[in-house]
Amino acid sequence: MMLKLNTPITLDQLDSWGTVVDLGSTIVEGDANVYGKFTLGTPDQPSSGGYFGVTKSIFRMTYPFSEQATVVKGQVTLTNEDTGEKWTFKEGDSWIVEKGTKVLWQVDTDYFIKHYFSAN
Repeated sequence: MMLKLNTPITLDQLDSWGTVVDLGSTIVEGDANVYGKFTLGTPDQPSSGGYFGVTKSIFRMTYPFSEQATVVKGQVTLTNEDTGEKWTFKEGDSWIVEKGTKVLWQVDTDYFIKHYFSAN
């Protein structure tokens, strides 16, 4: 299989996954509605990947896996709550985060979508 990831994508092209609370996060502000679509594997496998989108909000999450991600739509600011490091990512920007890292997410635009690869 081969898949082109740099095509434009919007939330209405993804499946509704509830809110970030359904994924183990805590909402600080906003609705934090979540949308996604797997492009590789499933969450019960050692590695998986896909699109993850969330509406404008602020929420806390302890990463349940290690991840490499690239923003494909919108902008998000991530704060490592253990170190205080704070970075803003826009379309085309990428990050890597290790399993167990506590992150404060601030979705700066109406919504944001990333494509990610995760490993347990």
